[in-house]
Amino acid sequence: MTSETATGTRRATAAPPAHRDPNVLRWLGAYTASLLGDSVYFLALAWAAARVTGPAQVGVVLALGAVPRAVLMLGGGVIADRLGPRRVVITADAVRAGVVLAVALALGLASPGVWLLAAVALVFGVVDAVFMPAVGALPPRITTRDQLVRVQGLRTLATRLAVIVGPFVGGAAMSLGGPAAAFAAAGLVFALSLVLLLNLRVAASPPAHPADVSEAAAPSTPSTPSTPSTSSTPSTPSTSPTPSASPWHDLAEGLRYVKRHRMLLALITVAWLVELGFSGPLNIGLVLLVEDRGWGPGGMGLIISSFGAGAGASALALALGGRIPRAVPLSGWCLLLGSLAVGALGTTSALPLAAAAAAVAGLAAGFTGAVFAALLQTSTDPAYLGRVTATTTLLTVGVVPLSYPLTGALAPHVGLPAVFLGYACVCALAAALVPACATLRGASLPPRN
Repeated sequence: MTSETATGTRRATAAPPAHRDPNVLRWLGAYTASLLGDSVYFLALAWAAARVTGPAQVGVVLALGAVPRAVLMLGGGVIADRLGPRRVVITADAVRAGVVLAVALALGLASPGVWLLAAVALVFGVVDAVFMPAVGALPPRITTRDQLVRVQGLRTLATRLAVIVGPFVGGAAMSLGGPAAAFAAAGLVFALSLVLLLNLRVAASPPAHPADVSEAAAPSTPSTPSTPSTSSTPSTPSTSPTPSASPWHDLAEGLRYVKRHRMLLALITVAWLVELGFSGPLNIGLVLLVEDRGWGPGGMGLIISSFGAGAGASALALALGGRIPRAVPLSGWCLLLGSLAVGALGTTSALPLAAAAAAVAGLAAGFTGAVFAALLQTSTDPAYLGRVTATTTLLTVGVVPLSYPLTGALAPHVGLPAVFLGYACVCALAAALVPACATLRGASLPPRN
């Protein structure tokens, strides 16, 4: 198949809007199916572990997948850059479909011990470590630079859809045939994602922008709003690394690239602070808040749904809307608004106000997440995109959850309002860094069709 290069000519011309591009929609369908498969798989794994072991062991089985995912994430970025993201995501979905269907068959024929479930969790952790950087590196290869904000909006919508539909599909499958049926459903969804990926047209590498200049080669050249990617996108072919025989060298070179690319370093730092500021309150913090306020499961569901609705609304606006003037500076103001919402969420005693604050926080998180993701993809040398994505994912998905135990430990001593105000300060710090960092203050995204 020549799909790695089949789109070179097509992408030399203006691409249709992402939400009307059949190639982007194939990718979106594959990505959504993969997320649904993940959701059903985790539900099936937890239920199967609960049947063969105790509650404490269920947590151990689920946590086993997080270890290789965190340890191998940076290596997964190297693999994505060396082999190409399309090949990596196809292999990852094929492995996941095969493993999950095999587990479904095993559970249907016998009652395997916890060792089988632990092995499956470990395999999924390894596969996730290569899948996540590769899937993040795909969007610049399936559409043009000016459509990447729309693609990130569509990606956020897919994530929200999977969060809503995944548990329903998993629960329905388990009610019909137990964990075996749920694993089988997950395997079929992964297989659907695989079919869509096999028909995806992917360019060999994202086309270089005429104005792209290596920041390493010209560190003193500041970017300005009128020059969209002058210093924030070092991706000329002459600055791309020469192929290395050593993955360790590629890994070290990727880390050096992030370190010397001032805009990317600032962007990754802000993204980490944003994830920390929003995910803490909406995970362990929300559980403690609902219990303290006596809002019950219904109240918790309302707050989570409100946050999801806000994030979905901003994602839909980004996916379907036109050009967004000064999107990067605007994201700083959105973060400031989000910080106020996080503080209000933890200090109000009225459930409707808490739901409204969660919706505003969702709007801010959805908008800034899509803008920052698109900026990262348009600002990174294509040869390093897998490794840069891996670095960002490790800091956000891998490191941020380590703050959850700290939240639980601090809450009884300082009180929940103080905890939420602390997270609000983290969001405010991220908002302040956007105009404070010259490379972010002058960054902009390509105009959209």
